[in-house]
Amino acid sequence: MSKIADNIESTPHSDLAKGDEHSVKTGRILVAIATYNEIENLPILVERLVDTLPEADLLVIDDGSPDGTGQWCEEHAKMNVRMHCLHRKGKPGLGSAIIAAMQYAIDNNYDVMVNLDADLSHPPEKIPELLEAWRLADSDSTVAIGSRYIHGGGISGWPLKRHFMSRAINMYTRWLLWLPMADCSGSFRAYPVNLLRKIDFDSFLSYGYSFFEEVLYHLKEQGASFVEVPFQFVERQYGSSKINMRKAIVAVWTIFRLGLKAWNPF
Repeated sequence: MSKIADNIESTPHSDLAKGDEHSVKTGRILVAIATYNEIENLPILVERLVDTLPEADLLVIDDGSPDGTGQWCEEHAKMNVRMHCLHRKGKPGLGSAIIAAMQYAIDNNYDVMVNLDADLSHPPEKIPELLEAWRLADSDSTVAIGSRYIHGGGISGWPLKRHFMSRAINMYTRWLLWLPMADCSGSFRAYPVNLLRKIDFDSFLSYGYSFFEEVLYHLKEQGASFVEVPFQFVERQYGSSKINMRKAIVAVWTIFRLGLKAWNPF
């Protein structure tokens, strides 16, 4: 198990861990949501997820939110056997939260793990399209990526500066890491769990925002193929963004370090 999971306290639900037996085509689905101070968004998101994908299990990874997000998750989980909460000590980073979710998906034998942000920027109603792209792929090692940067995709609510920064980081990542997709930096994705089992999470350089670029690099190294599904990203309406200039600089530097490994594998 990855060292990232060492500081997790889990509230077990035996029914959730076992899961229901879905059809072979559908597989067992885990939807993972990392949270910190998302009490205004999480109840809305969970309701939309249950309406859209009632057969999926939900996993919330909360980093000790002082606004009560974790407590809300616990109370809701008592009424919904498909919902599970992981409570982490401190704020180890967004990427480490997703690694914890991936480890949970592996340990509990899910077939696919869907990741989306808690701030309602990723429409849960698009998840069936992500899953369909995964199911219809020629390879069982295909990652389905929700993409803002292919035809049909887009972004609403961003200032020009943030558009420029996002485009620049995607070009930078594609060049440094030799990645084929248009959207390298988004987190709205469906990962086949059989592919996640091949990754050494302890080898990651990033446990913050550059995790989403780095995991694509590691997946490509393990033979993954990729398919992009367009969606409309909408900037959050409630709460505040967790990214800042310092975190952005750290992400750029981490991708550069990873690029050195990609260009000089020996």
